[in-house]
Amino acid sequence: MLPRGPSYLHHVLVALKNQRSDHFRHQFRINPSIFDAIVAAIKLDPIFANSSNNAQMPVEEQLAITLYRFGRDGNGAGLQEVANWGGVGKGTVTLATRRVMTAVLRPEFMENAVHYPSEDAKEEAKRWVHKHSCHAWRNGWCFVDGTLIPLAIRPPWFGESYWDRKDRYSLNAQVFIFCDCVVTFLL
Repeated sequence: MLPRGPSYLHHVLVALKNQRSDHFRHQFRINPSIFDAIVAAIKLDPIFANSSNNAQMPVEEQLAITLYRFGRDGNGAGLQEVANWGGVGKGTVTLATRRVMTAVLRPEFMENAVHYPSEDAKEEAKRWVHKHSCHAWRNGWCFVDGTLIPLAIRPPWFGESYWDRKDRYSLNAQVFIFCDCVVTFLL
């Protein structure tokens, strides 16, 4: 059995996070401050609790592996590629992803992380759109765009539902963006 190669994960979390945030963003598609906020929000979730003699890896590393995995497509999104990058086994990649997604999909996290704009904020956005856009959009208060998130494999449950117009398996995300370019919510 061959030993694992060196992990790039620790370099990203230590050096790039503190000294090259642009490279950190390239790895995870988010700013270091947002990364830290997500870690702080999910680290106490029971999914990361462990009564075993073997401790789980730090939540920061599990989130890093999950974000790195989600930021890749094609061969780069394969379990072995992500495992090599993180210096872990393929099973650990799957476990880390499952734990992070369990934590972020809990209602408690979603209530704190996803905020719909207030009526005052919508009115302010409508004024901004009216001032900076065409007359026909004067009552608009957000921008909506969709994107496909490719999946490496067919999901085991209802897999045919994930087949898209580009002849691959994917998730369809709708992103709602406020006038100040802040993502309001994701559907």
